[in-house]
Amino acid sequence: MEPFNDAAPGLPMSIDERGPEGGGTLLRRWRRRLPFILVLAASALILAFGGHRYVSFTALVDHHAWIDDSVARHPLMSVTVFAAVYAAIVALSLPGAAAMTLTGGFLFGWPLGTTASAFAATTGATLIFLLARTSLGDDLVRAAGPGAARLAERFRQHAFSYLLFLRLVPAFPFWMVNLVAAIAGMRLSAYVAATLLGILPGTLVFTVIGSGLGEPLADQAVALKDCRARGGTDCQVTLSAADFLTPELIGGFVALGALSLLPVLARHARRPDAAKRPG
Repeated sequence: MEPFNDAAPGLPMSIDERGPEGGGTLLRRWRRRLPFILVLAASALILAFGGHRYVSFTALVDHHAWIDDSVARHPLMSVTVFAAVYAAIVALSLPGAAAMTLTGGFLFGWPLGTTASAFAATTGATLIFLLARTSLGDDLVRAAGPGAARLAERFRQHAFSYLLFLRLVPAFPFWMVNLVAAIAGMRLSAYVAATLLGILPGTLVFTVIGSGLGEPLADQAVALKDCRARGGTDCQVTLSAADFLTPELIGGFVALGALSLLPVLARHARRPDAAKRPG
C-alpha cells in the first residue's frame, strides 16, 4: 500500500508519515545531492584556509621568475595546468576567474590566452551545471512551488537568448548564472554554446588587457618589495580585475547583452498579431 502524503508537492513526508518506500526515496535524493554538497564543502574549506590567495596578482608577482621560466621551458604543460586550474576555480565557484583571464593574457599572449581561458571557463561552468542539474534541478523547482515552475518554463522557452544575455552582462555573478540555468533544466548543448559565445567578448578584452600588464606589475613588484622592507604585515598587490571595468566597457557589454534579447522581443511582438488572425 502506498504511503499517504497530504503535504505540499515536492516536500518530503515526515518520518512518521513515510513508509519504507518513502524513506528509500528520501535516501536516494540525499545520495543524489551528495556530490554537490561535497563541492560546496570543498569550496568552503579552500576559502576558509585562504587557498584562493594563491590565485592573485600578489602570488603572480612573488613567483613571476619561476612561472616565466616554466612557461618558456614547458609551454604546452604550462597552458594545460593553467586551463585545469582555471576550470577548477569556475567549477568550485571560487573568486579569481577574471584575474586568471588577465593572467592568461600576461603569460601566453592574447591569442593563446583567450583560447585557453574561454575553453577552461566553459569546461568548469559545464561541470558545475551538470552537477547542479543532476543534484538539485527538479527538486528545487518543485519545492519552490508553481510560480518557480512557470519561471523555469519561461526560461527554457528562450534559454539560449537569456543565458547569452546573462553571460554578456558582467553584473550577474558567473556562479549564480550556472545554477539558474541548471535549476531551470536548460539543455546541455544550448548551455555550452551560449556560455562559450557569451564569455568570448569579455575574455578577449581582458586577455588583451592582460597581455599589457608587464609594466604595471613591475611597478607593483617594486611597491610590494618596499612595503615588506618596511616591515609591513599586509603587503599585497593593489591591482585587481575590477580596475579595468570602466563604465564604457560595462556599457559595451550591456549593449551586446541587449542585442542577444532581440529574438525574444521579436517573438513576443509577433504573438499578438498571430492571436488576431482568424482561425
